[in-house]
Amino acid sequence: MASNTLSMSAPVCLVENGEDGKLHVNRQSLELLGKIEQQVVVVSVVGLYRTGKSYLMNKLAGTKKGFSLGSTIQSHTKGIWMWCVPHPNKPDHTLVLLDTEGLGDVEKGDEKNDNWIFSLAVLLSSTLVYNSTGTINNNALQQLHYVTELTEHIRVKSHTRNEEDNSAEFARFFPSFVWTVRDFTLELAIDGKVVTADQYLDNALKLRPGTDKKSQEYNLPRECIRNYFPSRKCFVFTRPTTPEKMRLMEELSDTDLDPCFVQQAKDFCHYVFTSAQTKTMKGGYTVTGRLLGSLAETYVEAIRSGQIPCLDNAVLALAEIQNTTALKQAVSYYVNEMNEWVAYPTETQEELSQLHGQFEKKAVKMFINHSFKDEDQKYQIELMKSLQNEYESLCMKNEEASRKACSDIIDEVFQIVEENLSAGSYMVAGGYKKFKTDMDVYISIYMAMPNKGIKAEEVLKEYLAPKESIGRAILAADKSLSEAERRIEEEWARSAAAERDRRAEEEKKWVLQRQIQDQERTYRENMEQLLAKMEQDRKNLLKEQDKVLEAKLKEQRDLLEQGFRDRADRMNADITSLKREKEETKSKSQSIVSTVVETVGNVASLFLPGIVGKAVGIGSRLLSRFF
Repeated sequence: MASNTLSMSAPVCLVENGEDGKLHVNRQSLELLGKIEQQVVVVSVVGLYRTGKSYLMNKLAGTKKGFSLGSTIQSHTKGIWMWCVPHPNKPDHTLVLLDTEGLGDVEKGDEKNDNWIFSLAVLLSSTLVYNSTGTINNNALQQLHYVTELTEHIRVKSHTRNEEDNSAEFARFFPSFVWTVRDFTLELAIDGKVVTADQYLDNALKLRPGTDKKSQEYNLPRECIRNYFPSRKCFVFTRPTTPEKMRLMEELSDTDLDPCFVQQAKDFCHYVFTSAQTKTMKGGYTVTGRLLGSLAETYVEAIRSGQIPCLDNAVLALAEIQNTTALKQAVSYYVNEMNEWVAYPTETQEELSQLHGQFEKKAVKMFINHSFKDEDQKYQIELMKSLQNEYESLCMKNEEASRKACSDIIDEVFQIVEENLSAGSYMVAGGYKKFKTDMDVYISIYMAMPNKGIKAEEVLKEYLAPKESIGRAILAADKSLSEAERRIEEEWARSAAAERDRRAEEEKKWVLQRQIQDQERTYRENMEQLLAKMEQDRKNLLKEQDKVLEAKLKEQRDLLEQGFRDRADRMNADITSLKREKEETKSKSQSIVSTVVETVGNVASLFLPGIVGKAVGIGSRLLSRFF
């Protein structure tokens, strides 16, 4: 499966308004994302129209042109546009840039559409850039009312009513938040003390004491940003050039711009390249380009049908799609590689077994890398079963090819014997000795011939079986032999036949033994990779839980420093719940994994009889490596 990133020469529309007035996902964009098997870092930019969002995205793409900048008061970007480029700092990652339609477009005048565009940007990105002009004051925060309405447009769990959704849960999967302030002309100072842009943002997000309506309205957008986006960053930009030249931004080089602005843009890009995280879904599952396309389709379809996008439902729906696809691709890969590399018949079962093990391991890895949330290991077990069925079919094909090859060789090698038998050449005095000599010579020639495969002894035995009665007839008709000599020859013939039976059984036994060993290896390989996957999922979940817990503790400390003890105390319940959840994740992991090992072992024993009585031992040894 290709791991190269997709490098697009220009942006394409990802989400747009159709003729029916509803949002829909552009099929071309889905096809492009479907080619990206790499993990993605997704950076979305949102903000009021005509605030210079597209310029920032072009800088991240490393070009002056791409996303339309425009030079009038009209909004150029409609819907959500996408540009995929190789990530400059993260190997094996693709940087996906999403430029959104400007919010508050007076010509469009569709507040509902603005809310959905903003919500989709939040749902799809790992870093959300909010772009504004002037200063971060109360008016700027009130314009960011889309944040306060997110709980009306996004639901975490399907079994709760929207008003019951805990907004604190959003911190688990919401992107990091970057506020970029354009045309900033003030001095970065508070009470006469120079501050950083981050401190400037933190100060702007301070809450106002009081419970009156005015204080609640003042605090609402600030509380939402603080609760929903625990990771926050701020950049301020001076005006890039004169108003006259602003209309020519796409044609200007850095030397034509204010040096301070150029450096600020470089700092912004450096931060995004080094700090923007891989896109994950709820539960810590990392997202590839293909998954991102499926996410966009899932969310937009929910909006089109009048529903509220639900994170839990999206994860379950995508898991079903992705796991089914991962299973098909893994099996297809195995079949294609085996058909390409196996030359039938193989000289030994070991030769076929080694190729099987090589491509099975890669197929399992391919499945593991592209599957997630495989409840009850349903797809993993199906993968084991499918690969075993395919291998058994290839073993049968190998046996049939061996039988045909051996039969063809026998027809060629023993042709003279068959002609002599037909002509009755051996039914003369001294004929038995010639018959025996010819048979020994041609058996030796047959055994020396290459490319017979794994059925050489068995096919030879089957060919020689009817020749035993013919040999006895020739022996009886040979008048040159004494009775004693006949008895010796008969004993030799019985001994030779017994030896051929022994070798044929030994040949069959070895093939069967090798296939049983292959079944053990299949189980061991699947379980080893599955346990490693579960351990990584556990770490990702703990990382997600740590992120939320640290954010809550920091928010609580900030509230205490600002004198909001009552608000800080109300957070204790959330903090205690998060700590308990984290400890349960740690304590239950071994028992969960043990249950998985037992369950998979029991099911796999039904189609891998070679592991019966051994699955527990194999599982225990593997468990000891992880715990």
